[in-house]
Amino acid sequence: MAFERWFNRTLNRVWGLIEDRTGMPKWALRPQPAFTFKPSYWTGAFVANSFIFQILTGMLLLLYYQPTVNPTFTSCGQPLGSLSPSPGAWCSTFYLIHSVPMGALLLTTHLYGAYAMIFLAFVHFFRGYYMGVYKRPRELSWIVGSLLLLLTLGMGFTGYLLPYTQLSFNATQVGLVLALRLPYAGPLIGPLLLGDGTAQGLLSRMFAAHVVLIPLALGALLYAHIALFESHGIAPPASSDPLQRRRFTHTEDQQHVPFMPHILLYITKWALLYAGILFGLAALWPWDLPTYVGNLAAAGVVTEPDWYFLWLFKLVDFYGVTPIIAVGASNVVLVYVLLLPLLDRSKATHPRDRPLFIYLATCLVEFFILMTVWGGLTPGVQILPPAIAQRLVPLFAVNAIVVALFHYRYRISYRRRLAAREAAGRLDGAYAPAPVPASPSVPAPSAMEASPLRD
Repeated sequence: MAFERWFNRTLNRVWGLIEDRTGMPKWALRPQPAFTFKPSYWTGAFVANSFIFQILTGMLLLLYYQPTVNPTFTSCGQPLGSLSPSPGAWCSTFYLIHSVPMGALLLTTHLYGAYAMIFLAFVHFFRGYYMGVYKRPRELSWIVGSLLLLLTLGMGFTGYLLPYTQLSFNATQVGLVLALRLPYAGPLIGPLLLGDGTAQGLLSRMFAAHVVLIPLALGALLYAHIALFESHGIAPPASSDPLQRRRFTHTEDQQHVPFMPHILLYITKWALLYAGILFGLAALWPWDLPTYVGNLAAAGVVTEPDWYFLWLFKLVDFYGVTPIIAVGASNVVLVYVLLLPLLDRSKATHPRDRPLFIYLATCLVEFFILMTVWGGLTPGVQILPPAIAQRLVPLFAVNAIVVALFHYRYRISYRRRLAAREAAGRLDGAYAPAPVPASPSVPAPSAMEASPLRD
């Protein structure tokens, strides 16, 4: 025990010296309340960790990758004298996997890290949606976060073509057709994506967008997102109380857990766990490189994007749904997400007080999962109206019934609790002494303290 006290005391002195000499408290992020040290409160930090991991692994991949479609006449796993020499982009990827020490592990972790980043971004998005963190004063933070999610999907789309496989090339072509069908924006972004119209121009534009343009935009928006977080602080727990404050005071911040070193070590712990899981998955299930663009053996390759765009590709398979309709539907969802702080004007943040918006969010989640699984099982297979109605109508109907029943049950229990509070208040008042008038030395209770609706 004596050694432990001496060690802690010495460690505190050393850390205090570091803080004093570096001015660390001035540039460290704001403290956080102790109740937030749960994984559910740090989904945004998980996304930031995954973004940093992608940058580090991506920079290592740049040492070997060659963004060119020019054929190379080295073997690259193909028989000598092959009639369809492999493109340089595919060949450099093949070389990385089979000839660079730990190259397959590096490439697979980058690929799985992209999947994990998109998944964590969706988790962070829907967690904020259900908890109502988009309400005042965090409306702008919600909009910036939604744009970050959109750019994360853009990173996945542009990176899918870079290995230059026949599968990724076909999926990118379909994605470009959908993007070019965007009203007004399609003709503007077409030259930006296609370049000079050649395969090399397309690959070069995708490479530049994936490596430079989108990461810079992601970094700028991430900085804005963190700056807004520093301004407003973490959102308090969801509540039915419309008078609940939406931010912590300066005094409350001073009483919370400091960022350095406690929060930094907490985030680092999760970052190391994240990297360990990715490396473990990559070692157990390394990625198998599909065949390259132009290979005569790839004539029967089925066009299929990565899982996060399967829902949109499957939507085009619906009978009567054209690419314009599919893109229009996705734009409607995007506009709804961006305008959500203006659409939901209620002051309560708890999910039980927002049945309509909870219903819409749950429908989005269920529709996304259903279409992703459906697209993976039957890619490119047209779906007729009876099959569409058989899958979607029960999903939306059951969801509506469940949300309505939970909200109805909550309203009954809430009225009972409110009546019990009022009865208890009247009973206490009958035996309580006469209230003392408020004076400058005895402040009157605040609205937060006096409200009977507070949870």
